Amino acid sequence: MAGHSKWANIQHRKGRQDAKRGKVFTKLIKEVTVAAKLGGADLSSNPRLRLAVEKAKAESMPKDNIENAIKRGTGQLEGVTYEEVRYEGYGIGGAAVMVDCLTDNKVRTVADVRHAFSKYGGNMGTDGCVAFQFKHCGTLLFAPGTNEDALMEVGIDAGAEDVVTNDDGSIEVITGPWEFTAVKERLESAGFKAEFGEVTMKALNETELTGEDVARMQKLLDALDSLDDVQEVYTSAAFDE
Repeated sequence: MAGHSKWANIQHRKGRQDAKRGKVFTKLIKEVTVAAKLGGADLSSNPRLRLAVEKAKAESMPKDNIENAIKRGTGQLEGVTYEEVRYEGYGIGGAAVMVDCLTDNKVRTVADVRHAFSKYGGNMGTDGCVAFQFKHCGTLLFAPGTNEDALMEVGIDAGAEDVVTNDDGSIEVITGPWEFTAVKERLESAGFKAEFGEVTMKALNETELTGEDVARMQKLLDALDSLDDVQEVYTSAAFDE
């Protein structure tokens, strides 16, 4: 992590997410619908749906909206059929970019994603060109100054895969994607509340950007994220704060 702050990067990204709340409900409803379609309506046996519902509740989505999205997914209510599709490519400085979408029109979506890549200095690649550079996992970030030994003991006992201390003193607890909620709850019950947590595609190696490249990369990421069919944008880019 030398050269940049993991803590600053996460706070930067979280701040940008908080500023784009208008699109959040649409994304969450899509995810709840697809999760219910793929794994059924029972939260106890469908970890993807359980995570989607938890995220929806965290954003104060009305209960009726959540229940209707589940019903559309299971066919109890009529609705649009969404298909999962992932696009991969490269951003500024060769940083890996992965774009997860839920769409009812793949022709439209691929055109929009390709246009965003080309307009903002990136290159859309072939399937699998960067996916190997990411790991599907849960991550919980704790502020510098957190008791590392105590956090590690509770985290590993709760089922975490790893506990990593960054150069800036922040601590990351890494979990399996579907163990994220259980580990988070165990840590909270022990008095450890993460400043930031998510299930994500975590870059195995980061590409550090500085100067004007930071702004150029952010424009590309924002352009991709603003597309209606895009659910998540992942990148190996790390910004020097």
